[in-house]
Amino acid sequence: MITWHELSEESQLNHLIQASYLRPQLIFKHSVRCGTSAMIEHRLHQLSDDLGWDWYQLDLIRYRSLSDAIASRFKVWHESPQVLVIDQGACTAHTSHSAISSGWLEVQVSKLQKQGEV
Repeated sequence: MITWHELSEESQLNHLIQASYLRPQLIFKHSVRCGTSAMIEHRLHQLSDDLGWDWYQLDLIRYRSLSDAIASRFKVWHESPQVLVIDQGACTAHTSHSAISSGWLEVQVSKLQKQGEV
């Protein structure tokens, strides 16, 4: 099972950006009021942690200003639910709604592995 970290402060965002130079970071932004978000949350929580990534979950209802800071920092349109992959200080991939799947994550892992081989 994945160990999820609650993302609730901007200092954590700065930390995960720095950590992304060592290993990829994943941010899952979700709304506790949204059925689709609950389904995606369940789906993500079933994954096994064999990637070596750090996994962060942001309740965007409670921490909307932090969600806005993430959208601004990485120049991505705010959506919910939304997943962002942070690597080397940048958002290298993001998707939202029902496009969030283990298959999508596998593609992102493959891309990052190929980049590391160059």
